[in-house]
Formats: sequence, structure tokens, C-alpha cells
Amino acid sequence: MYRIRTVTGEQNALVSGRFQFDAQAVSDYPAVGDYVMADCADPDTAVIHQVLPRKSLFVRKAAGTSKTEQVVAANIDTVFLCMSLNNDFNLRRLERYLAVAWESGANPVVLLTKADLCEDISRKQAEVASIAMDVTVLATSAMESDGYRQIMPYVTEGRTVAFVGSSGVGKSTLINRLLGEERLATDGLRNDDKGHHITTHRELLVLPNGAMVIDTPGMRELGMWDAASGVEQTFADIEELAARCRFRNCSHTSEPGCAVRDALDNGGLDAGRWQSYQKLKNENLYAADSESYLAAKEKRFKEISKINKHNKKR
Repeated sequence: MYRIRTVTGEQNALVSGRFQFDAQAVSDYPAVGDYVMADCADPDTAVIHQVLPRKSLFVRKAAGTSKTEQVVAANIDTVFLCMSLNNDFNLRRLERYLAVAWESGANPVVLLTKADLCEDISRKQAEVASIAMDVTVLATSAMESDGYRQIMPYVTEGRTVAFVGSSGVGKSTLINRLLGEERLATDGLRNDDKGHHITTHRELLVLPNGAMVIDTPGMRELGMWDAASGVEQTFADIEELAARCRFRNCSHTSEPGCAVRDALDNGGLDAGRWQSYQKLKNENLYAADSESYLAAKEKRFKEISKINKHNKKR
């Protein structure tokens, strides 16, 4: 069941039987932020026949051990990667968010929340800037009446923004500030300085100025799913180093003339960042292998079914 907004208001909707038959993957189905073609003749339940072409798609591996994709949101212009300036601050996790954001096609902006809890904001911003090349880094505080003003240039009429991040970083509080009312439920931090899961579903909201904002539940996991180019863009500095290696197929372990090893030895490349790069590359390869395996398996079963039908006719 979906909830769609049309010129006449909001109503429930289901995808058509033909849509389900033609869908090849989870990402083929409508997601929050999508534009769809729907038959709204029935006032109780509309029927969705088609998803219109998307300009961006934020996808992650489904949480847990499931080898499936999960669409977070579609048609995002700017995705705010939210990280609070308390114990939630984690550069390695931010690299993961950046990789998925770049892959989505949306423009990522790092949003450091709860600036009122940090004594040295400039240092934290510098740390983030060192790993988030070519990405704007903003610090906000929802505790202040105008603490969200820095994000307003991105939230303009006709544009869609999304807030993603861990639970308790203040996403819903910031959105309430943009809405001008306390529409979304919020809560404080637990004793371990981590947030509760207050937002339980993804939702698109229209702001008073005509912009649209997508609120998402806090993510305990953000697994890689076909994000090779996003990883390369996030770690462009390492990709550039690798291109300087003497051997094109350098494994960056013991080969002579390895620019990556030289950078690690002389301090030009942080060991933690190098490990993060390797981890995300391997994780993405695993997801890609899983996807190709499932596709091949499906193709094989279709071929078997076709052969069986042919034999039955004979």
C-alpha cells in the first residue's frame, strides 16, 4: 500500500498486477519521492501503472543478512548526511554515507548537528573536510531558533531534500523547524548518548515554501549495494595514488613503486582511511557478486522452465 499526493489531495494506492509482473527488482517499485502515473478513478484506492524516470536513487543493502536492495528515497536533489557533534561523530561511517550518496546521483551535504554540544566546531569541521572532498560541510543547532538557516539555500520551491543519518542526530527536529510546527515526533538521547528510533517510516512532506523534504528512520546499517563509482568518488585521493603505481594491477602490498604504500609510510595517507577504502570496495564487490548470482539464477530457472514446457508439448 502506498500513499500518493495528487492535485486533488492524498489517497491510498496499489501497484497494478501488470506492474508487479513486469517488475524485475525491488528498485522497480515506487519509492518515497517518486513521480508515478496512476488511475485515481476509485476514490478509495488508486492504481499505480508506471514509475516515471528518476533523476536520483538512494539505495542501500537491506539491513541484516538479506542479500537484497532497499530503496531509501528517489528524486532527491540534495541529501543531507547528518552526524551529530557528540559520540555519534564517526568519520569512517561518514565515508560510507558519502559513497552511497555520490552513487545515488543526489548532491551530498554533510550536516553536523547539535553544534551546541561541541566545544571545538572548527576542528570537527576540518576533520570532516579532510575526508569529504568537494562536499559542503555545515554545522547546525536545532536548539537555536535560527540554527537551521544555513540549509535554507538548498530548500527552495520545487526541490527535494532528504535527511539521512543515525537515530538521535536531530533529523526530525530540524524538519520540524523547516515546517514551522512540531509535526514529527522527537525524543532525547538514551543514557549511552544514542538516539531512539522515533521515525519508523520514510515520508515526504511539503514545506510552506513549496520545497519537499524526506524524513528517514535512523540507520543502524548502511550496506553497500552497487556503489562502485560512489566509492571511487569518495576516495578520489586514494584512486589518484593508485593510478601512480608502477604496475597497473598493483595490489598495494609488496610491489616496488607502489604509490599507495609510499603514502602510507610517509604519512600522506591515513591508515584508517585506507582500511575503510578496502572494506567498502570489498563489501561492494560482494554485493555485486550476489546480484549477478541472483540474476544468473533467475535466468537459469527461466530457461529450465522453458525447456520443461517444450518437452511437455512434445
